[in-house]
Amino acid sequence: MRTSDFNFNFPSDLLAKYPSQERDESKLMIIHRNSKKIEHKLFKDLHQYFEEGDSMILNNTKVFPARLFGNKEKTDAKIEVFLLRELDHKDRTWDVLVDPARKVRVGNKLNFGHGLTGEVIDNTTSRGRILQLHFDGTHEEFIKKIKKLGNTPLPKYINRLTEESDKERYQTIYAKKEGSVAAPTAGLHFSKHLLKKLEIKGINLVEITLHLGLGSFLPVEVEDISKHKMDSEKCFINEKTCRIINNAIQAKKKICAVGTSSMRAIESSVSSNKNLNPFLGWTNKFIFPPYNFSIANSIITNFHMPKSTLLMMVAAFTGFDLIMKAYQIAIQKKYRFFSYGDAMLIL
Repeated sequence: MRTSDFNFNFPSDLLAKYPSQERDESKLMIIHRNSKKIEHKLFKDLHQYFEEGDSMILNNTKVFPARLFGNKEKTDAKIEVFLLRELDHKDRTWDVLVDPARKVRVGNKLNFGHGLTGEVIDNTTSRGRILQLHFDGTHEEFIKKIKKLGNTPLPKYINRLTEESDKERYQTIYAKKEGSVAAPTAGLHFSKHLLKKLEIKGINLVEITLHLGLGSFLPVEVEDISKHKMDSEKCFINEKTCRIINNAIQAKKKICAVGTSSMRAIESSVSSNKNLNPFLGWTNKFIFPPYNFSIANSIITNFHMPKSTLLMMVAAFTGFDLIMKAYQIAIQKKYRFFSYGDAMLIL
């Protein structure tokens, strides 16, 4: 398939700049793959579609306050730095994106205030740099300072300044392991009340960790999607999760990946007999049609951007014609799109 196949006209007023007032009050579209039936519910109705012994796979990654604002030494020009990942613990070097990129060159020094400075020591991509950070203190004090100065890394397309409420709302309620620069947004709809309902019903809530970078949100710049390369992301799947999921496979229960990140994680560690294996490492798994899924038989996901790798994965799971029809219905019925938008459950 071609990248242009995944394009669609999107009304800008459906881009959600803020989350719903209550997490589980988002709209929920239900897509039944076999019957092609489409239903319209609220996210708090999710428990109605699962039974005792079914499993949900949650990505427990936690969003890091990765966006820093500073000034160039000498010119005092304002620079935005997006921390992607720590490269060297001792040297405090980081892989970052800078904006505006044209103003930031190797050798430039940046001042973030409160004793935190940095020096650009290398280039990576057009907006990418290797930044060495300087701070007079222990590693724990250094990380604490970054968290204090850093802003919640809302996606650029939300196009507003971050607010205090974003610290809590751009984070799942089950977030534990810090390391993502983007939220696993399908999980943002779960409330404590809904999770308790699912537990009481006997649904297994198991966790994996996949630290999201910006790779999933970068545009696909080739027409032949098979030529697109995903960035690598760190992933961890423990033995307990594997045991529960493999038992569910054997019992022919529903296994639901909560989000494309959970789906990408489990599809990165499949055994030859189609079971889930423990995993600790990096994955650059790119899923697009056609693709045979091995573990999950349902998925919860948000409504994604045109021509995105996320939409391509969901199309591979749902079927291209059905997912594109569902997106047109979502536009007609004013579903809200992208990170803070509404959700769909695909069965």
